[in-house]
This record gives sequence, C-alpha cells and structure tokens, in this order.
Amino acid sequence: MSKATILGLSGPSSSGKTTLARLLRSIFPHTLVLHEDDFYRPEEELPFRAGLRDWDCAAALDIPALVKALGFIRENGRLPDWLVSKEDRNSIGEHGVPLDTIGDLKVSVEAWMQGTGILSESRKMVILDGFLLFGESVREVREAIDIKMLLRVKFSGAKDRREKRSGYVTLEGFWEDPPGYVEKVVWPGYVEEHSFMFEDGDVDGTVNDKVVENLGIQVCPGGGEWPMEKVLEWSVDSVMKTLSTKAKQFDQPLGKHAGGKTTS
Repeated sequence: MSKATILGLSGPSSSGKTTLARLLRSIFPHTLVLHEDDFYRPEEELPFRAGLRDWDCAAALDIPALVKALGFIRENGRLPDWLVSKEDRNSIGEHGVPLDTIGDLKVSVEAWMQGTGILSESRKMVILDGFLLFGESVREVREAIDIKMLLRVKFSGAKDRREKRSGYVTLEGFWEDPPGYVEKVVWPGYVEEHSFMFEDGDVDGTVNDKVVENLGIQVCPGGGEWPMEKVLEWSVDSVMKTLSTKAKQFDQPLGKHAGGKTTS
C-alpha cells in the first residue's frame, strides 16, 4: 500500500507554485513539500539557449533522481534522508492571503478530515512543486503523480514577477537572471513543453479540455489573472474533492492514478 499521495503543482516560472505549496502545507495536516528545483544539475552541465545557460528545460534537471525520490516517498511516506533542500533558502514574495481566509480554510479541512483517514501519519500528502512536471519530456515524472494541478500566468505577469526577484540559490552559489532571460529562455521553454495543452498552442489562450482531461490535469481557472487568495480557495476545494473521490485509486499500480486512466 502506498504511504503517500503525491500532488504535482506546476505552472510557468513566477506563477505562484511555491507560495501555494507552502500555503497548502499549512492548511492540510500530514503534508510535506518537495521542490523540483532541488534536482537541478550542476550549472556547468546545463545546456545553452540563445547563448545563455538554460535552467528551464528538462535537460537541466536530474530526472532519474527525482523519480527515485518520488518512489521512495510513495513507499515510505517521507522525504529521503539524502535530500537537502536549497530551494527553502530562496525567498518568495508576500502571498497576500488574509489570515482569516487561511483560518477558515483550515477549519473546512479539519471538518472534512473527520473520520475519513485519507490523510494521516501513515498516509501523507507530498506536494511536488515545479516548472516542468507534465510535459512530454518528463513522462516518468508525470506518471508518478497522483493529483495534477496546473497554475497559469500570462507572459507579462511572469516577466514582471521574475525580474523583481533578487536571484536564486544554486549548488554553486547564486544565480541572477541576465537581461532578457525570460523572453529568450524561460518563456520559450514553457511554451515548448506546454503548448500541446492549449488550443492552437497558445499558452495564454484557451485550455484544450480533452488533452488535460485525458492526462488528469486540473487547470486553475481565471486564465492566470486570479489573486492568490482565490487560487488558494480553488486549490483547497479541488484537493479535498479529488482525495475524496479518488482515494481508492491511489493504491493501484503506478501510472493509473489519474482519473482511472493509464497516464502517458
């Protein structure tokens, strides 16, 4: 029997993934967070795009190590001892969610939890947040995730938020985006990996419902325009509903966690 339910929380850079993951961890009991960014390869191994080191592609990640970690989590219900997070040393902006809202959501989750046993010390929820969880280049990661949720943000919002960041802690020290990094590297990489989920390949446009439904991906409504408070409320509701209706499926063989279909 699996000892953890894995929730994959993905979306473009600066879409609020890490902020949302930490908020959900504070609301749902028996919940841990795993960061995809902790599986970056050393900087000297990263490929180049537009003459710049590309941190926003599958080749920048140690995918086998991530898959290994997810397997360990599913079997043991905890993060592996060998994993030391550098991502937790990166700062994130203020979430802007009123404390009253967070408190109300905690009350709702506590009431929902009564007598269910869905989340417990013996059955944790682990939230994996990352910029690339559902693309075709990372199928083995996608297939290891029980609940898939995709956040959105338009190009202008992603560029504005990312350029306001001071930088990122890396294995080697610290990385600061060079000028033009979002439009030259970050956004083209996101489009390449996610355009198949949208009508006419337009990631700022309409979601292809047939594609995301087949993959079991829940896309946050609002087209990337919702404030974090509304995104959080939607996420909490979606997680509760999904855990309630899909609990039995989480004990099926790996790859049959999404909507009863074998993911691919």
